Amino acid sequence: MNNNRLTALIYIWYLIFFCSSSYAQVHAPIAADLTIRKNLSDDQLLDLVQKQTFRYFWDFAHPTSGMARERNTTTKNFGGNIVTTSGTGFGIMATIVAANRKFIPRKEAAMHMLKIIDFLLKADRFHGAYPHWLNGETGKVIPFSKKDDGADIVETSYLFQGLLTAQQYYTANNPVEKDIRSKIKQLWGGVEWDWFTQNKNVLYWHWSPDYNWDMNMPIKGWNECLITYIMAASSPTHAINKAVYTEGWTSGNTFVNGKTYYGKYTLPLGPDYGGPLFWSQYSFLGLNPHGLKDQYADYWQQAINHTLINREYCIENPLKYKGYGANCWGLTASDSWQGYSGYSPSNDLGVIAPTAALSAFPYAPQYAMQVLRHFYEDLGDKIWGEYGFTDAFSEQHDWYAKTYLAIDQGPIIVMIENYRTGLLWKLFMSNPDVKNGLNKLGFSAPGLHP
Repeated sequence: MNNNRLTALIYIWYLIFFCSSSYAQVHAPIAADLTIRKNLSDDQLLDLVQKQTFRYFWDFAHPTSGMARERNTTTKNFGGNIVTTSGTGFGIMATIVAANRKFIPRKEAAMHMLKIIDFLLKADRFHGAYPHWLNGETGKVIPFSKKDDGADIVETSYLFQGLLTAQQYYTANNPVEKDIRSKIKQLWGGVEWDWFTQNKNVLYWHWSPDYNWDMNMPIKGWNECLITYIMAASSPTHAINKAVYTEGWTSGNTFVNGKTYYGKYTLPLGPDYGGPLFWSQYSFLGLNPHGLKDQYADYWQQAINHTLINREYCIENPLKYKGYGANCWGLTASDSWQGYSGYSPSNDLGVIAPTAALSAFPYAPQYAMQVLRHFYEDLGDKIWGEYGFTDAFSEQHDWYAKTYLAIDQGPIIVMIENYRTGLLWKLFMSNPDVKNGLNKLGFSAPGLHP
């Protein structure tokens, strides 16, 4: 039997065994640990939080697509079929962590990855870009709002941050991991990033097959969208030029800050007090801010000081909310008793989201651990559940969410891992296309230039 025939037969066996309907619906579950224990070491507690939170992307993954569901609640029109493009990108990175820490077997992680990719190959795309939401059963777009029924390049950039990280992780010489790499390359090359400029020097967030460019949202900083420009510059097939970054992204009214807060924290970029904390987290799940600089900022300083300003505000607690303090801080986008919003020192309703401080572990590890112990040991009976910490709470209003959101659970796992080992940062930053994109835009970083 020649080698080509043998390889083909091995691959067919993989597909029959791993992709059978029974396996596609059920992989080995991870048991939930709901007992609160106050004698765990720091490492044991971090392991527990990463593993339990990962259940959201494993046990609760959409059974048909493998993608991350938007949240753990259902809707009247779509039931549990709303899956999230960005949350899936975060979940892909979380699955790498789980495989690397042996929470799950690598071969199961790889097959789950391939299941997602195969679904993405068939799902609705618009000039190569994905919508905010998809139907996890059919792959058809679910409108996020009336005119947001087509491409969302910010959501797409978060997805590809995960996919390019996966491309660097699944490097084994077996049929499944080879398939992962080749199909990611196919998806990546199909995104027409430059088309989303409308021939201007700025990227536009949305395009609709029904409403064209009517939403008219140019992406200008500072906010959570730095990664969108970096992905667009990194494309091997449809890259933007540097002027789109320097004349578009940096032209926002609140791009440059430069003020010093609480007498000690200078913030290079962004609005007063820095905005919600996810602005220093989503773009940096794969993009390593440590040593990352360009003509506008030192991004490590930006991330650390944004975090510390948010913490200091909660300690000062000017609105005198119950529970705020050194062991309970973190304002970001989350649920509240009034609905979902982007909370920050400039928009403070007394709502703390666990993802805010826990996803800041690389920037303020000592302070983040202080918060983690308080959340788990003191508030665990109210906010610790089957998928880790619930989305948010307010002691002031005696309100504790029952919800979990993919975009809040994923960064907890990923950023704790980046604090512990730098795994996702190492993988993403090793991607040759990413290096080319960063060089093109004028960034410097350790190991970036030959």
